[in-house]
Formats: sequence, C-alpha cells, structure tokens
Amino acid sequence: MSSTASRHRSLSRTRTELRGATSVRGETTATAPLTNARTRIVGTRTGFVADALVLGVRAWRATRLALAAAWRAVSGVVTPLGWSILGLTVLAFAVGYGAGWAEAVAVAWAGTVLVLVAALFLLGGHAHEIGLEMPHNRVVVGQSAVGALAVRNPTGHRLLGTTVEVPVGPGILELPVPSLAGGATEDSPFTVPTTRRGVVRIGPVRAVRADPIGLIRREHVWSSSVELFVHPRTVPIPSTSTGFVRDLEGQVTRDLTSSDISFHALREYQPGDDRRYIHWKSTAKQGVHMVRQFEQTRRSHLLVALSLAAADYESDDQFELAVSVAGSLGVRAIRDARTVSVVASGTTPEFAKRKVFAVRHLSTLTPVRLLDDLARIEQAESALGVVDLARVAADEGAGTSVAFLVFGSRPTPTQLRAASASFPGGVEVVAVVCDPGYAPALTRVGELTVLTIGYLEDLQKALARSRAA
Repeated sequence: MSSTASRHRSLSRTRTELRGATSVRGETTATAPLTNARTRIVGTRTGFVADALVLGVRAWRATRLALAAAWRAVSGVVTPLGWSILGLTVLAFAVGYGAGWAEAVAVAWAGTVLVLVAALFLLGGHAHEIGLEMPHNRVVVGQSAVGALAVRNPTGHRLLGTTVEVPVGPGILELPVPSLAGGATEDSPFTVPTTRRGVVRIGPVRAVRADPIGLIRREHVWSSSVELFVHPRTVPIPSTSTGFVRDLEGQVTRDLTSSDISFHALREYQPGDDRRYIHWKSTAKQGVHMVRQFEQTRRSHLLVALSLAAADYESDDQFELAVSVAGSLGVRAIRDARTVSVVASGTTPEFAKRKVFAVRHLSTLTPVRLLDDLARIEQAESALGVVDLARVAADEGAGTSVAFLVFGSRPTPTQLRAASASFPGGVEVVAVVCDPGYAPALTRVGELTVLTIGYLEDLQKALARSRAA
C-alpha cells in the first residue's frame, strides 16, 4: 500500500515539473532553473523583447571588441610626436574656428596635411623575407665582426624600399633596403663593434615603415637572433715557460705506496703485498721475501682563481687585463692536456642575510668553452675578494699543485699573505697583479711569488723569470 502511494506522489511531481516547462519552437525546455548569461540579461522577459535585448548585447560586445582592436592598431603605429601633432591640430581647429583666429586655422590645416601624408607611408605590407647571418659568432676583442642581412622579395611584383633595424647590444643599427623586383635578393653587410669583451646579442631584426618626420611608425619583427661572443685577448704561453708544471708522469710526493714508478726502498714482505714487486735478488741475500716500496706520484693540478670583486681593481682596464691573464693561463693548460680548474669569485645576492662563500667554476673542456665563459663574467661589488676567494678555492681544489691568483692592484701585502696561507704546504702559489702601464716586476712575499704585469705580453717574460728564480 505504501509503495503504491509513493508511486502516485512521484507521478504527480513529474506532472508538476512538466507544467512549469515552456515549449520553444517545438522543443520542451525547463527555463526556470537556468542561470546562464541569457537569463541574467532578459530576466523573465520572453518573445521579441528578450531576443532584442540579446541582439543588442551581442552587437555592443562586437562593437567594443572592434573598437579595442582598432585602438590597439592605431596606438601601435602612432608615435608620441604623432599624438602631439594630432592633439595640436584638433586644438587649432577648435580655437581657429571658435575664436575666428586665421593663424590657428592655418596651423590646423597644416597639421591635417602632415597627418594624411604620414598615413600614406603605412600603405603596403611587410612582404620581405629577411635572414640574419653571422659567419663567425666568436671573435677576439678588437677584431671586426661582420654580419649580413639577406633580404628577399618572395612575391611576383616589385616591393617598395624599406628600413631594417638590427638591435646590436644596447644600440640599434639602421640599414636601408632598396626597392626589390619580384624574386630579387639584396645582401646588406654590416659590422659589429667589438671594442669590449662580452656577449653581444644581435637581433631580432625589425622591418620599419615610418614617415620622415616620425609621426607614424609600424614594425614587423622577425624572431631570429644570434649571440656574438667577444673573447678576451690572450697570448700564447710556451709550454716550458709555465715553469711550475713540468712533469709528464706526475710530481713525486713524500707519501709511500706499494705500487708506483718512483722507487724508494725495500722492506719485508707482508700479507697482501703484490708478488710482482718482490725483489728476488735481495730476497736471496736476506733469506726473507723483500718487496719494493715506492714514492707516490700525483698528476699536477693547476688552479687559476680570478677575482671579480670590484674592491680588488682600480679601474676597468685592470679587470680586463686580469681576465686576459686568466684566459691565457687556462688555455695553455688545456692545450697541454693538464688537469686545470678555472674559478671566479662567487657573488652574494642583494638581499642575502650573510655573505655567500662560493666560487664559480668555468668550463675547461675546450679553450673555446673557457673563453665563452670568460666573455660572460663581470666584476661585482658583492663578489668575494682575493682572500675569501683563495680560502674557498683551496677548500674545493683538492690536490692542487700550482695556484694562480689573478687580481688588480688594490690588495695589500697583508692580504696577499693571508690568501697564500689558505693553501696547504707544498702548493706553489703565484699572485698575478694586473696593473696596466706598470713595469713588470717579480717579488717574494714569504712563500708567495708576486708577479706584476703592465701588459699582457709581459706574462711570458714574468713566468720565465719566476721559473729561473
């Protein structure tokens, strides 16, 4: 009995919901529970009024989007000078015809002519195909770097001339492109100044249409860009002139081992010793097994530490000379296939709570990779000074046999002694003071060798003198 009553209640609820539904064009839909955009606009209205409201809202939205697109298009091509001339023209019309001022009317019509003539320069599209080419993207500072723009007309008709802008680092290079016939190509070479070491970003190329006065300007940007590495200048250092690292098999140490190439002495055989090193003649004489004992040899590990701290340099010329010295030492060691590490001072972030003691390891896989990294580095106020740099480099450079510390002329002899003391005994520490124009000199500060060079070419003679000393 209860199931029959519940079935009757369900059927009556369904009939009630169907009565509340509205039939639109033969389709039965329940509009009461809808909360979409249409119901928010028309509310409870139906028929022609509701449709008119929806059409009005759609027309307004389409008009607003079209006006916004037109405003973006206009504002993207009109320069600040163009807006000024346009505002001045409107103001001159209002003042000239409102106050009867003939001079203002003349200014207004002159401004109108300027705006119309400037608008003519926007006619036509950017149908050119532009390619940026750099035959050599790595040069030494001071050498000329030549690039080229390949401009092609892919259409079947003649294209008007245009202007191409090539961003070169912080500057812009403007190259005029003449009128091109259909299918023609024009190569426009250009030269990139390389007066300073660094990485110069070239591009992306922009094709510009603008009037001579500068009221209207439209750009088309190509996304291609290249990086030009301007390497520091280096000098070839002969392998024998390094003076400190002359071994082929390694340097002999005082540590004893059971297998190596430098013989030290004989001792009695102990369980676990390699039988290949038993000295049979001594064994026959002594009556007990005697084995050879060797002095351990280690491969030379060259460390070049470059200070990036602005406090260690008097001028930018000192820093550039130091970068060239570090590059010359590192390149020579890489070409000699020696174990070498080139590090630079780490920097502390601007809002750090305490100083960050770290070094930046530069790539020593190939000389080109090392020079690429040296082209990117810059001195900084928050970089580690020579004393902290030596301490961190000594901790991370285990097995170092020779350490070159490269910096400017500001560190004092006390600081140099503290930097040298950071390295363990047996490590040859050489401080290279870079001071352009200074006469080359060789001095000793305790166990530290101090080389002062005024020109990069002095590095060869200074290393030779230090070897002789």
